[in-house]
Amino acid sequence: MKSSRRNFLKIAGISALGFGAGSAINVFASGGGEVKGPKIEVKKNPNALKAKQWAMVIDTRKLKTSDDMKPIIDACNKIHNVPTKIENKNHEIKWIWEEEYKHAFPMKAARFVSEEIEHKPFLVLCNHCENPACVRVCPTQATFKRESDGIVLMDFHRCIGCRFCMAACPFGARSFNYRDPRPFLTETNKEFPTRMKGVVEKCNFCAERLAVGKMPACVEASKGALAFGDLFDSGSEVRKLIKENYTIRRKQSLGTEPAVYYIV
Repeated sequence: MKSSRRNFLKIAGISALGFGAGSAINVFASGGGEVKGPKIEVKKNPNALKAKQWAMVIDTRKLKTSDDMKPIIDACNKIHNVPTKIENKNHEIKWIWEEEYKHAFPMKAARFVSEEIEHKPFLVLCNHCENPACVRVCPTQATFKRESDGIVLMDFHRCIGCRFCMAACPFGARSFNYRDPRPFLTETNKEFPTRMKGVVEKCNFCAERLAVGKMPACVEASKGALAFGDLFDSGSEVRKLIKENYTIRRKQSLGTEPAVYYIV
C-alpha cells in the first residue's frame, strides 16, 4: 500500500511540474507556429522568420583557428546565459563549442589524415535533426521538435533531469546542470530565462531571435562563415551553398538527418 501511494505521488509530482509551471521557453522560442509538446497561446509576431526546416551551413574554410571561433561562441553564451566560469570540466555547459576532427566526425576519420585537418578545430552544436532520437525518449515531452520549422527545443519547466535525451543524442550536444549555473554567470541577459540545477539544456537555433525577425547570434557574429536558412527552399542561401560545395554532416549514417552541414 505504501509503495502504491509513493508511486502515485511521484506521478502526481511529475504531472504538476509539467502542467502547472509556466512554459517560459515556449514564449521566448515561439514564432507563432504550432508545437508538438506543451502548448501555450502566443501572439504571433509579423516579423518572425519562418521556414519549413531551419538548417545551418558552416564553412570550415573560413574558421581555421580557435580565435576565429571565439566571437561566435561568446555571442551564443552571452545571450543565452550559458555559464563559462565552471572549473569542473564534467559540469561544463555547452551550446556551441569546438572539437577536433576525430571527435566531430569519428565515422569519417581516415587512418591517416592531413596535419591541417587533424589539428583544426570544428564548431559543433545541436544538429536539430529531422528525425531526433532525443525527442523519442523524453518521458515528459520536455524536449520536442517544433512542427512549424523543425527546431528541437527544450522546455526547462518540464525537464525532470532523467537525462534520457543525453543518452539518446549521438552528438553529445546536451549538457546537464549538476549545480546551479547562475552563480557562474558574469552577466545576465534578462530577455532569456536562466536555468536551474537538475535540468538539461542545449542550443535552440536562437528560436527566440527568429521569433522577432533576427538571425541566430552565432550567424551574425560569424562574419559570413555560418549561413542559416530553409533547407526545403531551393532558393535559400543554405541550399545554394550545399549545391555549390562539398558538404558533410556528423554521423549521417545513423539516420537522424542532421540539419547542420559543413563545407570542407
